[in-house]
Amino acid sequence: MKSVASWPSVDWIKVLLLEFSATTLYSMTAKLINQVEEALDEDEKEMLLFMCRDIAADVTPLNARDLLDILSERGMLSVMDLAELLYRVRRFDLLKRILKMDKMAVEAHLLRHPHLISDYRVLMTEIGENLDKTDMSSLLFLMRDYTGRGKVAKDKSFLDLVMELEKLNLVAPDQLDLLEKCLKNIHRIDLKTKIQKYKQSAQGAGTSYINALQASLPNLSLKDPSYNLRLQNGRSKEQTVMVKQLNMQREPVKTSIQESGTFLPRHMPEERYRMQSKPLGICLIIDCIGNDAEVLRDTFTSLGYEVQCFLYLSMDSIIQILHRVAHTPQHQDYDSFVCVLVSRGGSQSVFGVDQTHSGFPLDQVRRMFMGDACPSLLGKPKLFFIQNYIMSDSLLEDSNVLEVDGPAVNNVESRARQPEPCTVHREADFLWSLCKADVSLLEQSCSPSLYLQCLAQKLGQERRRPLLELHIELHDSVYDWNSRVPLQERYHVWLQHTLRKKLILSCK
Repeated sequence: MKSVASWPSVDWIKVLLLEFSATTLYSMTAKLINQVEEALDEDEKEMLLFMCRDIAADVTPLNARDLLDILSERGMLSVMDLAELLYRVRRFDLLKRILKMDKMAVEAHLLRHPHLISDYRVLMTEIGENLDKTDMSSLLFLMRDYTGRGKVAKDKSFLDLVMELEKLNLVAPDQLDLLEKCLKNIHRIDLKTKIQKYKQSAQGAGTSYINALQASLPNLSLKDPSYNLRLQNGRSKEQTVMVKQLNMQREPVKTSIQESGTFLPRHMPEERYRMQSKPLGICLIIDCIGNDAEVLRDTFTSLGYEVQCFLYLSMDSIIQILHRVAHTPQHQDYDSFVCVLVSRGGSQSVFGVDQTHSGFPLDQVRRMFMGDACPSLLGKPKLFFIQNYIMSDSLLEDSNVLEVDGPAVNNVESRARQPEPCTVHREADFLWSLCKADVSLLEQSCSPSLYLQCLAQKLGQERRRPLLELHIELHDSVYDWNSRVPLQERYHVWLQHTLRKKLILSCK
């Protein structure tokens, strides 16, 4: 028998145990990979290869087994990731037989954790599943003008077509106009609508969507375009690390555009913002144009808000009123806040009636009501609807916009109103809806804003529905308008939000 002194050191034993554990885990994963790959048919394997293109972009796997093996070697394929892949290709039988999970378990996991597959890949896969041979023949014919004659063979699938268009930089997560146009031309309006809803809910072209996860990350803001791109294209290494470190729970990113609204498991109640105070909150309306104030006042009064309406304000007056309202102590008794701002401006600023003024940055407007600057609204929904009529850059440059910090909490009364420290981020619970239009619209007529008229109509007639759903339909209405009018008469809507719960404005 060996003496104790000759035994391996404790550190060496730890290394051996770690190597043994890693080998055992890899063997188990290899067995699962083999079982899954053998059970999938060719179409399902094609779907897997397509959906994982963003994850292993630097390699070209020969087949589904190679793909899964590469992901496993890189530590990017846990058992739950494999479960998600089976869920995406609707092989619920394999979920149960091989992974011992059911559909509801995977949905519950996806509700709380970052997804392996991007919403864009899911959308493309769904569209492909809903196209028949006649549709594909028409679609391939229309695409010949863009891909070149004979570039895509007639027997190719929709996913093959998408990959070819991606190589030509004609289709991307934020570049779907061509595909949307062709689907409309082959009379697949249902699939065109899917793309429109994706654009609205997942940062499509002209729209920026940010969910509750971003509000929880301290170094990111509503205007961080790089993070928008990472959310749009699927999970990145940086995003995965941050989520694991902070142990955050993510608002659901739809697993299926078609199934949205039925995604939540029944045993998990959906959390809503409290909207019971009377009034619901202050609705500040600043209309420097004068065409929309009356209908907006009536709409938000009927919803239960205390409306404060101001017309034709100078830039200094706008700033003073925003500061005053941000400091209003009544916020602590109310459940929400609304601000509607209508003005001429630059791409990122408003001018009021001072057309020679350098402009007040829209970002500063939002900053005034963040959790640190306006603690009485912390954790409550703060809604901004902005109609900005853009003036020529040759007249007023946005580079000269006025920089004004949000109000500081520096007096005894304000400090006393501050809530106890909590985990709610300063940028959480915002909805930022910005519509831009050319200032020439005001010169042609005195018509009210199409965007604000649609908003008032939706809120007035369908107040019991979630606000985000209404905004998606508002975007569809604006899209339809834009398809019928010249470029100078179009409206361009951006939606950003960090809402953490479902929001229904009506308290009645």
